Amino acid sequence: MSTPLYVGIATSTGDGRAGGQARSADGLLDVALAIPKEMGGPGGATNPEQLFAAGWASCFHSALKAVAAQRTTAVTDSAVVAEVQVHSTPEGGFTLSAALHVELSDVDQATADELVEAAHAICPYSNATRGNIPVTVDATVA
Repeated sequence: MSTPLYVGIATSTGDGRAGGQARSADGLLDVALAIPKEMGGPGGATNPEQLFAAGWASCFHSALKAVAAQRTTAVTDSAVVAEVQVHSTPEGGFTLSAALHVELSDVDQATADELVEAAHAICPYSNATRGNIPVTVDATVA
């Protein structure tokens, strides 16, 4: 594997997702964690799935912009919504699935679909999850 371009470092303390804290090494991220109400917790703080969804949405959006720039396709109004879902397994564990919804304007549907597929091919989060969890990707043109 090549030399990393960047290393993001974060530490979880306390009780992890059940009332702990997550902090990045540079201090720019510092969040309380809580189990969502939907999973029987108190809610009121972020959780690993929200953090993963935020990271993936941001990274995928950057990949989309990079692909559009390479193809000299103007993408001026766009958004990426990432949904990260938690599922229980029959063995009592948990697994994830995800859906990425890309919203674009100023392009036709075929172009939007091509851009999204190309972004999905280069996004590090997409590459890390490919074949590991179910992921759907779609594009909507406004």
